[in-house]
Amino acid sequence: MRRLRAGVTGLGAMGRQHARVLATLAGVELVGAADPSPRARGAVPGLTVYPDLDSLLAAGLDMCVVAVPTLAHAEVGFRLAAAGVHALIEKPLAADAATGELLAITFEECGQVGCVGHVERYNSALRSMQRRLRRGDLGTVFQVATRRQGPFPQRIQDVGVVMDLATHDIDLTQWVTGSPYLRVGAFTGHPRGRPHEDLVAASGLLADGTVTSHLVNWLSPAKERLVTVTGEGGCLIADTLASQLWFQRNDTAAASRLAGRPDRGAAEGDLIRYSGHEPEALYTELANFRDAVLGQAADIVTLRQGMETVQVATAMLAAAGSGTAVAGADTPHWAAARLLPDGGRGAMRQVPA
Repeated sequence: MRRLRAGVTGLGAMGRQHARVLATLAGVELVGAADPSPRARGAVPGLTVYPDLDSLLAAGLDMCVVAVPTLAHAEVGFRLAAAGVHALIEKPLAADAATGELLAITFEECGQVGCVGHVERYNSALRSMQRRLRRGDLGTVFQVATRRQGPFPQRIQDVGVVMDLATHDIDLTQWVTGSPYLRVGAFTGHPRGRPHEDLVAASGLLADGTVTSHLVNWLSPAKERLVTVTGEGGCLIADTLASQLWFQRNDTAAASRLAGRPDRGAAEGDLIRYSGHEPEALYTELANFRDAVLGQAADIVTLRQGMETVQVATAMLAAAGSGTAVAGADTPHWAAARLLPDGGRGAMRQVPA
């Protein structure tokens, strides 16, 4: 069987990682990459690097990873769809939800696979967390709290920390709980003096009543990636840097179940570490992209899901910009309408799409 011919656009830090994995992925032939920078020529030893997308397309592609700066995602995505090339577009899908929706429609109409690189969904700790939550291991879920902080990446110049980093937390929160955001609020800061924000403290309410909080910044010398889900049965704590999942049991809940009575209190119980040996998250992501292109069952983040994540991130920025604590929607299905600031009060209203 002929191997799928793959390419990469953009050979920054993330593009080079995609190239590394694609070069080893079964059933795939990495034919080249496109990047206008002369420094990209030797970024990946042995890889043919073309100066522009036209030259890469002329080499013949079945699938392509889009790892260019966020503001260029749409242009490259539309060109790949027009050329009949399946695409995985790095997160965030686009700089705004309207463009993300147009990308989704375009790929659907062309019959091409389009997906978004929310790689945290393929982290073994989070995949284990999601399975346990769907199984009901925590009972009713009360809260999802994330901390994502570390040094500033010089490669990011076109968006702030909300679109670049917080979109990870928005996507994974909706994914592990299976519930969309209903309302969000946020405060941001610009301590480095850049046009885009360097930190955000965001809170939210999911449609199922779960409360969320997200602390994200580019200011910490200590890199941290933690997701804590608290429910009746205790806490599930994922460290995605170490790909480790821990369970802190709530002994009060366990005793209440044995006694046959409900109790929403908490007492410290056993701390259990779950072992996991799944492949690298990026490998799993690209393997699922390959399978989707082949028409096989695959676990991908759709372009519409990526668009909804951008909608929530946009609402966070609107809340911060209004100087109020809350911005949200009156419907849990944010994709049903555009969301715009309402009268400067920080609330969000529906307007015709």
